[in-house]
Amino acid sequence: MNTNFTGEIAALLTALFWTVTALAFEAATKRVGTYAVNIVRLLLALVFIGVLNYFRRGMALPLDATTDAWLWLGLSGIIGFVLGDLFLFASFALITSRVAMLIMTLVPPFTALISYFFMGEVMSLLDIAGMLLVVSGIALAVWSKPGKGQKRKIKYSMKGLVFALLGSIGQAVGLVLSKFGMKDYDAFAATHIRIIFGVAGFIILITVMKKWGNVKMAFGNKAALGRISLGAFFGPFLGVSFSLMAVQYTLTGIASSIMAIVPVLIILPAVFIFRQKVNAVEIVGACI
Repeated sequence: MNTNFTGEIAALLTALFWTVTALAFEAATKRVGTYAVNIVRLLLALVFIGVLNYFRRGMALPLDATTDAWLWLGLSGIIGFVLGDLFLFASFALITSRVAMLIMTLVPPFTALISYFFMGEVMSLLDIAGMLLVVSGIALAVWSKPGKGQKRKIKYSMKGLVFALLGSIGQAVGLVLSKFGMKDYDAFAATHIRIIFGVAGFIILITVMKKWGNVKMAFGNKAALGRISLGAFFGPFLGVSFSLMAVQYTLTGIASSIMAIVPVLIILPAVFIFRQKVNAVEIVGACI
């Protein structure tokens, strides 16, 4: 096991990137819908990753990947990007990105459980304790008690909660399949394969669902397109690439635990950008 914390640092950067992505895509989804946001952000990410890999590796397409890598990474892209993110983004408009990302803290236990049965990864008691500590800190920060005179509001859309749950399962399965298919292959090239299959999957899905009108509307909405572009750069481009780097250098369960701190990181933009009040309990949770 690598001892220089490369995987853990990559996972932390992933959490930072996904915080930006969650806020950007929540705003865009409310404007043009989840289908349009998903296909446009993947098309933009496909351009970003293609240009990067051309200058990094001398090839615009990951043609040096093995057949097994294409198979497992492609399946990961369909489950993670198409199914997982479709449900996750749909939940943004129903329960907000903050609540949705709280549900996504279920990804670490899902990932660790799937990795145990699928890849034989065994976590030590210290690993499990660390994962539980991270998750407890997130729960404390997001589900803190209301201030004096305020009432706790827990009436969220059941449909939104179920969508977020399905999104967390999709991300966990996609993450495990990514690690299985990637092995020692370049993380950015692996992301390229996942995005290619994600784009193909959404093209088929949008055609069947007859949602191309929504996609056309997205390209005509400058505000939504700007947010999608921001989210695409930090999400499927940087975020997913660093998440694959994280699982490549450390246990999948550990990486996904660190990446699950997004609900805590969202507190800062909530305070400084949206001027929301944060109480002491939420700050304690963030410190944990």
